[in-house]
Amino acid sequence: MTTAQRPTLEAVAARAGVSRATVSRVVNGSTTVAEPIREAVTRAVAELGYVPNLAARSLVTQRTDSIALVMPEAATRVFSDDQVFPGIIRGVSQELEAADKQLVLMLAGSPAGHHRVERYTTGRHVDGVLFASLHGADPLPGTLARLGIPVVVSGRPLGDVPVPYVDVDHVAGVTAAVRHMIDSGRRRIATIAGPQDMVAGIERLSGYRSTVADAGLPEMIAIGDFTRESGSAAMRHLLTEHPDLDGVFAASDLMAHAALRALREAGRRVPEDVAVVGFDDIETAAYTEPPLTTVRQPIVELGRRMTRQLLRLAAGETIEQAVMLPTELIRRASA
Repeated sequence: MTTAQRPTLEAVAARAGVSRATVSRVVNGSTTVAEPIREAVTRAVAELGYVPNLAARSLVTQRTDSIALVMPEAATRVFSDDQVFPGIIRGVSQELEAADKQLVLMLAGSPAGHHRVERYTTGRHVDGVLFASLHGADPLPGTLARLGIPVVVSGRPLGDVPVPYVDVDHVAGVTAAVRHMIDSGRRRIATIAGPQDMVAGIERLSGYRSTVADAGLPEMIAIGDFTRESGSAAMRHLLTEHPDLDGVFAASDLMAHAALRALREAGRRVPEDVAVVGFDDIETAAYTEPPLTTVRQPIVELGRRMTRQLLRLAAGETIEQAVMLPTELIRRASA
């Protein structure tokens, strides 16, 4: 069917025996139309195959029915075998589908990408914005919030950014992981920490430090960026600097996977010589050699809760400033 042949509001109004304004109210979700009239309009819409002009409707309702999910990461990271990002996307998609909203996925892994996202979101092309994997004290969430655009962030934002967020209890998860190794007799426990420009990296390192300090044990720290490559380099560094280590907490499962391989290449047995614990419980954690003990965070639920909070905020409701989700230690053979 060509554009000229598409059914119009007028045609629907004639079929239903009502005014064009009444059809417009029904199509745009108004609750002020009597149920018999609504049913007549809905029946006429179905019979004629009328499809609303979304651009015109957004001018009337000031809504786009679209939500942006912004990830300040390169596409190679987002669509890698790291199930953290896909899990967040899945959770967000499930909630938006249930709410009949459209997901706009935006990657901002470069300064140019960040500027593009800023132009798009401040241009009111979406009804709200979700942020995941923020680095540093990114000013964009606060900027959007000051413009009146609903914003919810994954992870406590760094700096003075008063926007609502959903996070997991990183410190409690790491404490459980390190205590598990201490209780099994490990006394030289190192960590491969995450990036220190992200709240997850900062809080997981804080949890490690406080737990070994409470036990009177020394700190042994190498910094990675949550990737396998950084995990390999960090593990080799730790073995050089602390050859007598007997435990490793890696702040991501990908870094833990790499640590397992580096230890094997160095002739260290896991868990006999060195215990290894990760964080995330991505799908492949159960299939490493040996299977990885790790801290499970509810990734899909994190995406869902972020989205529910944002939809409530966009509807004008008052929401909690901070929502914290629990973690769980999953015991497998590596520790």
